[in-house]
Order: sequence, then structure tokens, then C-alpha cells
Amino acid sequence: MTPALLLALALQILWQSLQPAPRAQAAELPAVPPLALLQLASLGEPVALAKASMLYVQSHDEQAGLSIAFRALDYVRLRDWLATILTLDPRSQYPLLAASEVYAAVSDPERARLMLELVYQRYREDPQRRWPWLAHAALVARHQLHDMPLARRYAAALRSQAGAAQLPAWARELEIFIAEDMQQSDSARTLIGALISSGQITDPHELAFLAHRLEQLAPAQH
Repeated sequence: MTPALLLALALQILWQSLQPAPRAQAAELPAVPPLALLQLASLGEPVALAKASMLYVQSHDEQAGLSIAFRALDYVRLRDWLATILTLDPRSQYPLLAASEVYAAVSDPERARLMLELVYQRYREDPQRRWPWLAHAALVARHQLHDMPLARRYAAALRSQAGAAQLPAWARELEIFIAEDMQQSDSARTLIGALISSGQITDPHELAFLAHRLEQLAPAQH
């Protein structure tokens, strides 16, 4: 390589190193088309369209190889897209998984609340399949947003559908622990008593655990 070419190459490398890093600019997520139009466009394959739509929505997270901060997305439109995709494919877990575990991780509390509320509103349609996302929403409200009333609201919805959803013990008892965190011992005792008397719990170990918690929460005798 001639000295002139070496110099040209060195100058090019130096010039590139002095350039500012490329900045990701989020393309605006368009408003979701009307559901009837999407159903017509699906040509009888709404599940396939739902999957394609989910990929389309997620393409706004990565543009031109650059990661777009979630706070740059229009979360109202994002919520509407996820809700519509779920309507197109009600058996899909992906929209509520993305809402509760991915998009709710945004540092903006208001955007996170939009995602959690979507999970809450759509949970009752299919508690058997959707309870994990509402349980996660309750944990996000509790630990990320530090909004205990909101966390308890979601946990109460879980408990109210515990029979239909066949919840594991930790999810069924989540409201009890949140009530304890809120220093609402009377309420926690009431919840434990209701769970024990409901007949939904048949595991002797879980019953013994709840009985022990009830004893621990009993008012001190003077």
C-alpha cells in the first residue's frame, strides 16, 4: 500500500472517530386500524395477522439496528395495538407478556400504568391462561411503582378468580402479603380466613401455613 493510500485510510478512520454517535429516532407508531378492517384484511386468518401485527409493533423497538427507548414510544397507541392483537388471537400469551414484563419496565410510571391496566382489564376474559401476567403486574405495582393500593387491586382480582384460574399458592396468597405490607393486619386476617373457609385450598401444607400466618397476625392479648 502506497504512503498516499495509508494516509487516506488513516484520515478516514480519524474522521469517522470524530463523528458523533448516531442517534436513534423513533418512527411514530401509527394508530391501530379499526378491528373490522383488520379482520377483513386477515382473509380468515386472524391468528396469522395477529402474529404479524405483533412483529410490526415490536419493530418500533429496534430501528436501523438501534435500540429505541420505550419512553419514546406512544404508549396509548401501543396499548391499543396490543389490545387489538389480543382480540384477533385471544389464546395468544404474547401481548400481555409484552405488556407486563417488557413495556411496563419503562422508567415512566404513567406509561407503565397503561400497560398494567391493559393486563388487568383483559385478565377476566381468560383467567386460566392470563393469571401469570396479572400476578406480574401486581409485583410491578408493588416493587417498581411502589403503589400498594394498585398492587392490592390486582392481587384481589387474582384471588377472586382463584378457582377459575387454579392459581398456585403464592399467587393466591399475594393479596395477604400486600395487606401485611400495608400494615393492614385485620384485613390480612380476614383474607386468610376467607381462603381457608372457601374450600379452594386442599393442600394440608398450605392450610397449615395459612393457619400459622393467622396465628401470627392475631392481636396481642393484654
